[in-house]
Amino acid sequence: MTFNSRKQLIRFLAEDIGKGDITTTLLSKKKITAKIISREDAIVGGAKYAKEIFQLKGCKVEILRKDGAKTKPNQTIIKISGDASKILTCERTALNLLTRMSGIATQTNKLVKQIPNKTKVYATRKTAPGLRYFDKEAVEIGGGKKHRLRLDEMVMIKDNHIAVEESLDSLIKKAKKKYKKFEVEVESISDAVLAAKEGASIIMLDNFSPSKIKKTIQVLKEKKLRNKVLLEASGGINLKNIHSYGQTGVDIISVGSITNSVKGIDMSLEI
Repeated sequence: MTFNSRKQLIRFLAEDIGKGDITTTLLSKKKITAKIISREDAIVGGAKYAKEIFQLKGCKVEILRKDGAKTKPNQTIIKISGDASKILTCERTALNLLTRMSGIATQTNKLVKQIPNKTKVYATRKTAPGLRYFDKEAVEIGGGKKHRLRLDEMVMIKDNHIAVEESLDSLIKKAKKKYKKFEVEVESISDAVLAAKEGASIIMLDNFSPSKIKKTIQVLKEKKLRNKVLLEASGGINLKNIHSYGQTGVDIISVGSITNSVKGIDMSLEI
């Protein structure tokens, strides 16, 4: 299934407008120029979608700071010209998406800078319904990786799947029969070894401390299994501790907070 961002942006606008923006009907018909500025240091994310939102109502838009660019306080990101009522009708929808995506991109970029280049920051599925495509693109803009966008992209065997099946080994064997690539979440070193022996592509070390991860890697090396699998650290990882996780030798660090606890960047539209 191909994601149609235009259709989703139309839905976002319709959700906000309802039967019509009754406040802008009070305004005199007038052509204006407006600009969106940042109030803080940030990595811009979602400028192209903000542009598209305004264009849906016939406004002319110029992006001055593209997605991925750094912006400083009081810098102009986007210029808009057109009918005053149409610009103001689009204002909040465009800002909501732009500030959220910029917040995710900025936080991701801060995390990426704390770890070695060989280790990648991955997004999770902890996103807001309806916003997953945009949230994950923002992670990528900030220097991270999208990972699974949907459940149909790759098998990921997690704790509740194991609880239902009552056997990790059984689930892995079923996955191997149907899929070349699959990921397994583990909570112990012994399960990590089992998953590696059975051919898991990625092993998620769930809530492992940095020292436990190092021990796991040591055991996998001793059994000549380390080079056969990618290792992912997950659970409670943030800006304060990601450096320690980055030093363990894992390939992937997944961070749910960058998309489920978003701090939007302070931006505003000025006429």
